[in-house]
Amino acid sequence: MLDLARAERLGDGDGLLLGDGRYVLVRAQAEDVMDIVAAHPRDAIRIAWHLGNRHLPVQVLDGGGLRLRYDHVIEHMAHDLGGKVERRMDVFTPEPGAYEGAHAHGHDHQHGHSHSHDE
Repeated sequence: MLDLARAERLGDGDGLLLGDGRYVLVRAQAEDVMDIVAAHPRDAIRIAWHLGNRHLPVQVLDGGGLRLRYDHVIEHMAHDLGGKVERRMDVFTPEPGAYEGAHAHGHDHQHGHSHSHDE
């Protein structure tokens, strides 16, 4: 059990400093994922739009590829849209949501009421 003062996003390779000065290395477990690449930018954008439309967690890879949890329906969709799909076991680190942390700015949901930014 890890009890931190506030929620933290921990990723593969991060470290936790212990009270005695030692570190604990965070290692992510490999998952059943698929990497999608497209030969043409138009196809890549269309694939990304369809993934976003389904609200799927996606990791943007170096070089512009996309990684997501394996799903045979999405695999076929990506192929139909011009993508090349490679299934593999690897670490999956999806992009944080655009609105993650938005509740931390001016709202206190623990007490059942909110505060404006002017207070």
